[in-house]
Amino acid sequence: MFRNKKVVVVMPAYNAAETLIQTYEEVMAQGIVDLVIIVDDASHDETVKVAQTLPNAIVHVHEKNKGYGANQKSCYKLALAEGGDIVIMVHPDYQYTPKLIPAMVCLIGNELYSCVIGSRILGGSKRAIKQGMPVWKYAANRFLTAVENALMGIKLSEFHTGYRAFSGELLKRLPLDKNSDDFIFDNQMLAQIAWLDYQIGEISCPTKYFPEASSIGFRRSVVYGVGCLRVAAQYWLAKHRILKVDYLSSKPVELAKEFINRV
Repeated sequence: MFRNKKVVVVMPAYNAAETLIQTYEEVMAQGIVDLVIIVDDASHDETVKVAQTLPNAIVHVHEKNKGYGANQKSCYKLALAEGGDIVIMVHPDYQYTPKLIPAMVCLIGNELYSCVIGSRILGGSKRAIKQGMPVWKYAANRFLTAVENALMGIKLSEFHTGYRAFSGELLKRLPLDKNSDDFIFDNQMLAQIAWLDYQIGEISCPTKYFPEASSIGFRRSVVYGVGCLRVAAQYWLAKHRILKVDYLSSKPVELAKEFINRV
């Protein structure tokens, strides 16, 4: 709890049995999280079995693999259904440190921002690469971010971090069901936030790269990169009233009860 606001951490999980407990324990060690929600996307390991042993946690299981975006949709619906005022997405692979949760919660709880992301880039290229980010991924990150900033008229150090925090009020205004069920969900979500003219805060975030950390290969990265460019182009075209984009609403969209209940 922070200033009478309920703090909920959501974890989109897939084959995270080896790192889930470590991530969970560090989340709870921050002394500010009221509830953890773990959504398993049909893992092949013992992620669900491990998750069900954790106290103060809700575990939801997809019967079949739906994708990273679909996993997040379930996470946010459950967080809102549980009355989350501040919702932080933490990957259970321990790539992003939960020690930044208090800082992110403070920025949202004090109403400075409605969205805060943990940036791997703010610390500079040397740090990101030294921590294990492949050079080709760093270069792709910088190129895609530059194009996205230019087309969307905002200025973020990166668009591609998986460490994000939101106010419950903001989440209720986003038409998340219209977004992709795949990795491009993240970029569509940031586009929706920018479309509604919310400022996005950033904090510098150290990360870890190791075999158990989730990562997509080169081929899927190319598909993802093309998708990011498409989202940025769609945003620019919609802004200039050249193209109507379904997931970019011209008016704020209030989530209906059936959206929250349809998990």
